[in-house]
Amino acid sequence: MSEAQIDKPSIEQPRPGAEGAEQRGPIPSAYDIPIEDILPVNPRLWSEHRWQEYFERLRAEDPVHFNETELAGRFWSLTKYADIKKVDSDWRNFSSANGITLGIPVDAELPEGALNISTFIAQDPPIHDVQRKTVTSSVAPPNLAAMESLIRERTCKVLDSLPEDETFDWVDTVSIELTTMMLATLFDFPFEDRRKLTRWSDVTFAIPQPGGLIESEDDRRRELLECLEYFSGLWQERLKNPGTDLVSMLAHGEDTKDLTPMNYLGNLLLLIVGGNDTTRNSMTGSIYALNKFPEQYDKLVAKPELIPKMVAELIRWQTPLAYMRRTANNDCEIGEKQIKKGDQILMWYASGNRDPEMFDHADELDIERPNSRNHLSFGFGIHRCMGNRLAELQLRILWEEILARFEKIEIQEEPERTFSSFVNGYTRLPVKVRRKRA
Repeated sequence: MSEAQIDKPSIEQPRPGAEGAEQRGPIPSAYDIPIEDILPVNPRLWSEHRWQEYFERLRAEDPVHFNETELAGRFWSLTKYADIKKVDSDWRNFSSANGITLGIPVDAELPEGALNISTFIAQDPPIHDVQRKTVTSSVAPPNLAAMESLIRERTCKVLDSLPEDETFDWVDTVSIELTTMMLATLFDFPFEDRRKLTRWSDVTFAIPQPGGLIESEDDRRRELLECLEYFSGLWQERLKNPGTDLVSMLAHGEDTKDLTPMNYLGNLLLLIVGGNDTTRNSMTGSIYALNKFPEQYDKLVAKPELIPKMVAELIRWQTPLAYMRRTANNDCEIGEKQIKKGDQILMWYASGNRDPEMFDHADELDIERPNSRNHLSFGFGIHRCMGNRLAELQLRILWEEILARFEKIEIQEEPERTFSSFVNGYTRLPVKVRRKRA
């Protein structure tokens, strides 16, 4: 499940995990290098928020873009909305069984220290369908309705505790806290240990680098095995005392009760990342976006009934998970490019959501955008995000309660962003809040 370790000197990306790797100079303009040298998975494009111009050029000049590296093998980047949706909807020809992120080419060996983890999202039917079905009821409409009051109560408590006229980090204080509490509820996870869930989510897709979140695949292995050990204890406990939580569903599900340890860990990490990274980064992205587009914030204040449309538009604009990977089952053609059997295909949701052929003025936030719900952020077909309604519910409640309390939430400086081409997220966003006066 780890991202590729890729080195491309033309855009000055150090090999993640390499001894003595350093950031070397500024990233050039997308239009100052040969187009064949564009490597969309360079994490610096994302951590330095430079990805938009690179994908703008690819959409215009090379929408089905080829790269090949020694470590990652052959892969194609799809950057246009229509191509992405077509591939994402066709699991028969484009498989998930070899992974959902760029990493290990077909039939290649795992990097030293890496875990051979499998998840149901990285499977094709019938395995995918039966394992997904086991846990889907946790986010079915009746359960969401039952959780709404708890989500609102926690949201109110967190917002009421925020300091006024004092700079604090929105990511840690609000986004992580709210999403981690929700995850702890879904897993019936010991509440006092809930921040472990955030750590395991971050470690799952972190790129090894000196001084980074992890420095090697061995670091990742150690921490994820700690996750497995912790959840194995919960599994044994729920075998004896089942509940309605996700661990109980997996432990007692007819199609999941005999999961191998690595399958169990993989499905846990999928659920943790799905419940953490997407909502947490959308919560932070909403604050950032509505500061960058103040006229949209004013419109929202004047018409709070636009919150549901704003939520959909924000998820389009932010695109918290930048891409998903498929593998070609057969030789085929996409956009007049010849794809070989076994080639990896990256569906760049972040680029498709900025495709001007689908979304007018796509780089702008427009909370009244008529087709915002057609965004790619949740995927399409059998792999469409099962927790999409829960994410929307959490964001809707957050903004209902923000508008009830605050005149403004003002960012104090540009955010720090995740060093990853997969998670399009934030690690820090300093803000100040100004409360409404009676």
